[in-house]
Amino acid sequence: MKNRAKRISDLALPRQQRNWDGRAAANFIAGGAGGALLLMAAVAGLGTEATRTAILLGLVLIGCGLTCVWFEIGRPWRALNVYRHFATSWMTREAVVAVAVFAAGGLAFLTVWPPLVFLTGLAGLAFLYSQARILAANKGIPAWRHPRSVPLMVATGLAEGAGFLACVASLSSPLAGVWVLAGLIALIAGRAFFWKSYLAGLTADGAPIAVLKVLSGMDSKLMLFGHVLPALAVMAALAEMPGRNGWVLSAGFMVVASGWFLKHALVLRAGFTQGLALLHVPVRGGGTAGPAAKPGWKIMPDAKAEY
Repeated sequence: MKNRAKRISDLALPRQQRNWDGRAAANFIAGGAGGALLLMAAVAGLGTEATRTAILLGLVLIGCGLTCVWFEIGRPWRALNVYRHFATSWMTREAVVAVAVFAAGGLAFLTVWPPLVFLTGLAGLAFLYSQARILAANKGIPAWRHPRSVPLMVATGLAEGAGFLACVASLSSPLAGVWVLAGLIALIAGRAFFWKSYLAGLTADGAPIAVLKVLSGMDSKLMLFGHVLPALAVMAALAEMPGRNGWVLSAGFMVVASGWFLKHALVLRAGFTQGLALLHVPVRGGGTAGPAAKPGWKIMPDAKAEY
């Protein structure tokens, strides 16, 4: 009887999702950064060659992400079916936007005509937003469906795009522009804010204990290597310390690497299912039913229960 009760209890606990593997995570990791990089290239006002390099890198990142998710499909040659559900599916919207990204981006790469570069940037932003909504649309995964996951995914994508742009600027020009550095440090601060807001929201609203363990466990590393150290490197560059472009390159690299670390953890390590919940614990006979229960969840006293 005890073993049976334990098996039933184990079935009720949240479990790590197995539908999306590393290939799906790679789409969020590379695609979001690529879309944001296209936007940054459109607004940064870099030189012709630097802009062309940034556009090419952004398209390659998006292409790599989409290729990874294409290989994840059980029957890859049915991938065109994704275009059939534009009214209801953010995956369909992502696929439609991807066509616009590559069409506008290809022309922008060849011509570097400012209107086309700007249009490519807008398409890149739409691609990033679509990806954020794809993650949030998975209502069975508490860490993904939380309303603060959308601004977090957008914020980290923008920070990663700015990080890539800083790397391109540091390698392609004698001095990375002040506006590039100011934008990078602003987006670093923005991502730190949305990360803390997301973590606080999950904790306050209640979430699977395993999710909170994963995310809280990476908080200090993410803040140090993804926010504090890159911000210090940017400030060193702004202060004209020796090796200025080296500081910019290291800051951009840390911002990108930490953003990818965050998305990898969110998709693969924190993707726990809802588990089972009971509005009342049943009892035999005519006794009084017990209180509500959600095995494996951290329930806050003031939180609105999600049953």
